[in-house]
Amino acid sequence: MFHQKLVPFSKNFLWGSASAAYQVEGAWNEDGKGLSVWDNFVQKPGTTFKNSNGNVAVDHYHRFKEDVALMAEQGLKAYRFSISWSRILPNGKGTINQKGLDFYNELIDELLKYDIEPIVTIYHWDLPQALQDEYNGWESREIIEDFTAYAKILFDAFSDRVRHWVSLNEQNVFIMHGYMLGSHPPAVQNLKRMYEANHIANLANASVIKAFREGGYPGKIGPSFAYTPSYPVDCHPENIIANENMADYSAHFWMDVYVYGRYPKVMLTTLEKMGIAPTILPTDTDLLKQGTPDFMGLNYYQSVTIASNPLDGVSFSGKANYSGEKGTTQEAGMPGLFKMVSNPYLEKTNWDWTIDPNGLRVCLRRISSRYNLPVLITENGLGEFDTLEDGKIHDNERINYLHSHCLAIQEAITDGVEVIGYCTWSFTDLLSWLNGYQKRYGFVYVDRDENSEKELKRYKKDSFYWYQQVIKSNGQSLIEKNN
Repeated sequence: MFHQKLVPFSKNFLWGSASAAYQVEGAWNEDGKGLSVWDNFVQKPGTTFKNSNGNVAVDHYHRFKEDVALMAEQGLKAYRFSISWSRILPNGKGTINQKGLDFYNELIDELLKYDIEPIVTIYHWDLPQALQDEYNGWESREIIEDFTAYAKILFDAFSDRVRHWVSLNEQNVFIMHGYMLGSHPPAVQNLKRMYEANHIANLANASVIKAFREGGYPGKIGPSFAYTPSYPVDCHPENIIANENMADYSAHFWMDVYVYGRYPKVMLTTLEKMGIAPTILPTDTDLLKQGTPDFMGLNYYQSVTIASNPLDGVSFSGKANYSGEKGTTQEAGMPGLFKMVSNPYLEKTNWDWTIDPNGLRVCLRRISSRYNLPVLITENGLGEFDTLEDGKIHDNERINYLHSHCLAIQEAITDGVEVIGYCTWSFTDLLSWLNGYQKRYGFVYVDRDENSEKELKRYKKDSFYWYQQVIKSNGQSLIEKNN
């Protein structure tokens, strides 16, 4: 729909930015921290771009005060970060590492000193290696109790200062990459194990939310979902059905469980016919229904376009563009369900991700209409090559990307969607998991690459000052620039 006038952002709108522990902290073996599955995974040559790892990352662990001072200069209202499970519990359970708690206490206090709201992600992929070794991590129901105990340690330590908690970050991503594509730890390619692990993760998520409520902790809690909305390539009925399949497979299969405590019937029936449906015990449904979130966290980067895919059609090969060589992504899909095809109306990044601000508006509206929940946008950003010249970085592509997506948020708010805040990905440059350090997302350039940490010096990009003005004007500058 079109609007003659856009509703302004609320006065308490959380203009923020985000990061994840493994991607920024470094200090992988310092102050009592235990190994995570990512610390272990990257030791195998060829698993990441140019064998990059997060051993040092951008050294946020030692430089967090410098980074928070830059956040304050920019005017951030919120900073979303994750806590390293193995920094708090080196073995995933048992004895607490006090130095780990001390670090996050100092980070939270430093943020609050500048009136920056901490948004804490409990789990962002870095499972303690000890739990993977002991019982295969997310494949065992033992993790439900261990994850809940870990979360309660965080609630007890930080809930006096933290108002928003993200329980699981992008469960759909770490499960699919870990157990279907085999490109993330534990590097498995087994659909039956994937759906079993995913169901256990759902139970763990619900258990943590239940514990939060029963503990009477203040604040709000919800998972963060990586939503990639889909469009049918045209109006051919077979492609419409394919898009319905995609919506159930890639979106409803997770969010319906978060909110309603049940899987989409068509999708579950399909998995049962294939012999790969998860084991659902009679007590599971009761637990899942006790895990209804207070908000839906939304990570949005791109949309996809869908066409019909025959039973002998293309599948997910796991071969994606991690190099930044545009046009190298291979066609992929689920045989008999759908395949992803090119959208002629959208431009793409150098990593072949579509640039589609309207897709963000679509996500917001679909979540609001289907689940009747407020949305906290926990990630959105542009990963691109940035060039440092004479201490300056002119990242106009990022400014244009973020500007168009912020306007899409305002349009969704005008449509009637309740949006709590917007956290860009990311504040500083960081390790982009499989993509190394060349794929940059931050407002702050960190001078390092895959081969050398150099001095890890920070430089403010042009986008730093652009977002500073957006925050200062509470979004009014978006409209002024657009007129």
